Amino acid sequence: MENLSTTESLILGALVLLVLFWMGPGVKASLEHSKNAETDWKAVLLPLGFVVLFVLFLIAMV
Repeated sequence: MENLSTTESLILGALVLLVLFWMGPGVKASLEHSKNAETDWKAVLLPLGFVVLFVLFLIAMV
């Protein structure tokens, strides 16, 4: 695979910085919102448990 030219590297770096600055305020607001939210571990563990059981079922079927 060819290496990127200098111009392509500069454009790619500028795009990465633009995306970081564009998404920065939204990420900051999401982090603040998640700090104030109540935790609901059952909403995470229940579907995760079903996925694990389903994968074990698929493995057992082989």
